[in-house]
Amino acid sequence: RRPELLVITKSTSRSTVHRPGFLDYIAVKRFDAAGQVSGEHRFLGLFTHTAYSANPADIPLLGHKTANVIRRANLPRGGHAEKKLINILDTYPRDELFQIPEDDLLRTATGILHLGDRQRFRLFIRSDPYERFVTCLIYVPREHYTTEVRKKWQAILLAALNGQSSDFNVHLSESSLARVMITVRTTPGSVPHTDLRALEARLAAAARRWDDDLKQALAGTLGEARGNALFRQFGGAFPIGYREDFAARSAVSDIEMMDSLTGASPLGMSLYRPLEAAPNAMRFKLFRLGGPIALSDSLPMLERMGMKVLEERPHQIAPEGREPIWMHDLGLLLSGAPDTEVEIAALHPLFEDAFGRVFRGEVESDDFNRLVVAAGLPATEITILRAYARYLRQIGFALSQAFIEATLATHADIALQLVTLFKLRFDPDAAPVGNDDGAQQVRAIEQALERVDNLSEDRVLRQYLALIMATTRTNYWCRDATGAPKRFLSFKFDPSKVPGMPAPAPMFEIFVYSTRFEGVHLRGGKVARGGLRWSDRPEDFRTEVLGLVKAQ
Repeated sequence: RRPELLVITKSTSRSTVHRPGFLDYIAVKRFDAAGQVSGEHRFLGLFTHTAYSANPADIPLLGHKTANVIRRANLPRGGHAEKKLINILDTYPRDELFQIPEDDLLRTATGILHLGDRQRFRLFIRSDPYERFVTCLIYVPREHYTTEVRKKWQAILLAALNGQSSDFNVHLSESSLARVMITVRTTPGSVPHTDLRALEARLAAAARRWDDDLKQALAGTLGEARGNALFRQFGGAFPIGYREDFAARSAVSDIEMMDSLTGASPLGMSLYRPLEAAPNAMRFKLFRLGGPIALSDSLPMLERMGMKVLEERPHQIAPEGREPIWMHDLGLLLSGAPDTEVEIAALHPLFEDAFGRVFRGEVESDDFNRLVVAAGLPATEITILRAYARYLRQIGFALSQAFIEATLATHADIALQLVTLFKLRFDPDAAPVGNDDGAQQVRAIEQALERVDNLSEDRVLRQYLALIMATTRTNYWCRDATGAPKRFLSFKFDPSKVPGMPAPAPMFEIFVYSTRFEGVHLRGGKVARGGLRWSDRPEDFRTEVLGLVKAQ
């Protein structure tokens, strides 16, 4: 009943000939003598191709409408802004240009003009007078537009406008912005009121790329200068699989790790627990500069640290101007009770340091490494227990190396007490404990041994206690000229205090251990003859050396 002479819109029916679009609806209203609407002449059909290809100025209805918009915009005549506005109107969706009221066209066209070529997101909405559809005009940076994003927008708009279906039209030009028109079909009387700015924010969030979130996270965490520099290198480096597995903010710490890798230090690690993971579950990221890590290398190391490897997700990351980096994301499960909870904050520096040392060959890969998790011992202190075990083998201790490893892993609390006793006796920087030379710690260990039921396990643990008490000196705290720890470990023993020592027992003995070399130094007196001997009997070279001592 509005006193408008002409109404142009779309009907709710599709054409059955020519092309399957919705029919154009043209209404010319009739008025009575009093100027009230008394009826209308209604035309249904499809505009010909001429209506879409002709210049709007050549179509009287559109020429009049666009001329009024240009005049009302009040821009400098012949200026750049006016030419830009004319181009906007000439390329405006033609169906919309026919249907949109002049006031709405002025508001939308000037909004597009102010948008310019800035990389911004904007939404313009117009509702059909009869509430049968809502036209949503979206401007988005061209590189952000994808089919997946458009589908997300359609779903959001259908839900927000209580729509039944939707159509779309995409316009890509030389402009830095893409234009997407989504028409949502609605039911008259059931179109909800919409907060335009809130809806625009939802659509913009759906259009955000993983790269955009990464750039923002890098700048927010590392500062704009360093964040932008790293984004230039790593922004396009991550494969699709990585982007699906990890949020952009999670990649910041990974980028810092990868940026620190060098030819001299090509390995990086990160132990973490996802929020939804079970108490005994965790994940372990391994970074390797230059090439992947073979599973046959990494899996045995992790299993000997008390972990079950459930899965592996490899990703090749190719930073700009740098060697490719391989990341292996491993799913781990702590062996043992399923409800055992591990404190990641305390464990991850010990675990990463131990794995790195094993990987570089600085520490042996065996079941002693279970003590990293079971006892919270660093790899360097576990080496003390490993070296004593190697010495036990040389003096003919009856129980095997594997049994010794299993015993210490089972009684991790006692293993920790043994290392504590060793440090109390020999650490030059340890706090004074009186003149008892660790006697209180010895009594605590002996009390713990009373609770060991297995006789063979008790024998192993008591032999360790005796060896530590028979040790008189060690080089564990010595440093080389650069301040780095020695790459080998040595103990000086009083053989008379070592249980099960094969006869003849020397007066002094030094045992030397490293991952590449083991040796003994036997002396029968304060002054004794000596010599060097290379043995090809790694299991019992001490027996061979002891035979030479007897001969001398």
